[in-house]
Amino acid sequence: MKKVLILGGGFAGVQTAIELQKNSQFEVTLVSDRDYLFVYPISIWIPVHEKEFDDVKIPLSKIQKKYPFNLIIDKVNGIKASENQVVCESQVLNYDYLVVAFGADKIQHKGINNTLSICGKPEMSVQLRDKLDSLIQKGSGKIAIGFGGNPKDKSAVRGGPAFELMFNIQHYLKKKGLGDKFELTFFAPMEEPGARMGKGAMKMINSMFSKLNIHKRFGKKIVEFVEDGVIFEDESKLESDLIMFIAAGTGSSILKNSDLPLSEAGFVRIDNFNRVPEVKNVFAIGDAAAYEGPEWVAKQGHIAEMMGRNVAYNIQQIEKGGTKLKGYQEHLNILCVMDTGDGAAFVLRNSKKAILIPMPIFGHWMKKSWGIYSKMTKVGQFPRIPGL
Repeated sequence: MKKVLILGGGFAGVQTAIELQKNSQFEVTLVSDRDYLFVYPISIWIPVHEKEFDDVKIPLSKIQKKYPFNLIIDKVNGIKASENQVVCESQVLNYDYLVVAFGADKIQHKGINNTLSICGKPEMSVQLRDKLDSLIQKGSGKIAIGFGGNPKDKSAVRGGPAFELMFNIQHYLKKKGLGDKFELTFFAPMEEPGARMGKGAMKMINSMFSKLNIHKRFGKKIVEFVEDGVIFEDESKLESDLIMFIAAGTGSSILKNSDLPLSEAGFVRIDNFNRVPEVKNVFAIGDAAAYEGPEWVAKQGHIAEMMGRNVAYNIQQIEKGGTKLKGYQEHLNILCVMDTGDGAAFVLRNSKKAILIPMPIFGHWMKKSWGIYSKMTKVGQFPRIPGL
């Protein structure tokens, strides 16, 4: 039985393992440096006490129980594709097929240690909650929320969760009767952060910022984060008691210890079928891969899962001697329910259209229902709905 080795326990890696294990044609092994899948899209509710940390994670052992792949909790240190080997901290693993799905690192801005991120290490979501709690106990404060860019790979930007967290914090403070006691500012180096979602989305975001009295600091390069604020290229300073910043992605440091072809930004190069060129039987998916597509393309969880399903299918086809493989480029889109705490907006952008549908009240519960659905499908308690 051929060995498929999957590196990464996020959306991309887990979905690949699930799909491959459905027909038991391969010996499937998943390697992860933590023993749970963290459902990042619903972690925005941890800082505002709508979710507990344990509500947002799924033990990999629980997924493994339904889809009995091999599970190794270990840290990957390097890849030797020329020898069909992966070097981990405590062992060396061999494979017939390799799927690289361990995500990306974050650009290390000067003073980044003075920030917290909703898209960083899962534990940071709890640190954000505790920091916000301390400000609420104080009764006032300044909160700055933003995200950065990567000029070498625009798809590695993740701004949606920053918008969602800002709106949720504003709603949370309002419920506590503290809306006028806090100064909220959203910052980003782009002139129009969120523009990749479409003109309608940017118009709605700006309208909401004005309505909710959220200040903006756009179009200025970030020079440094300090303990009490953000310093910009024009030497201006955004003062803040709490800084939440989502740095843009860059290639994982693990890839520096590999013989895989990399993009300028350090991501693994792939073709339309997620195959890595120049090496045999190696695929890269999710945040680890260098996407090719329109300028607005973004790395999202549902795209990572789509890639995982495609790769599982492609591996099976290759093993059968088939040539009809599934590509990812025709399925690229931006799809999200952007939560605001008391509602949401449905955003869809693809090569043909860009739409935004406001969903007051209902949208918030729709996203919460998706969180429950996502967790249930991963452990086989609910059938997956095609397209979701």
